Amino acid sequence: QVQLVESGGRLVQAGGSLRLSCAASGRTFSRYGMGWFRQAPGKEREFVASISWSGGSTYYADSVKGRFTISRDNAKNTVYLQMNSLKFDDTAVYYCAAGPAAFTRPTNVHYWGQGTQVTVSS
Repeated sequence: QVQLVESGGRLVQAGGSLRLSCAASGRTFSRYGMGWFRQAPGKEREFVASISWSGGSTYYADSVKGRFTISRDNAKNTVYLQMNSLKFDDTAVYYCAAGPAAFTRPTNVHYWGQGTQVTVSS
């Protein structure tokens, strides 16, 4: 079993920056791809970004490309999401995710975090 715990979500002004962290634990944790989804009020959960185990491959939703950066530190079993130039539309619950490989679809996710709230004020 793998447990994913997000942190870093908070209220931030539009144009500001925020870094989310997701720490993975559990004896079954392996060379998983990891990433982030988000769900805004009244909307479906959507893909944000993912990264391969080695960090050599990254994927981003068009809506965040150029503003968000995903990275990971395998020694710490942690994945990060650096969020810059935040907009009101980035307001959502952000969920950490892990799967056998980097992913862009929730169906390929094996483990989910509990979510952390990011609120961007206009």
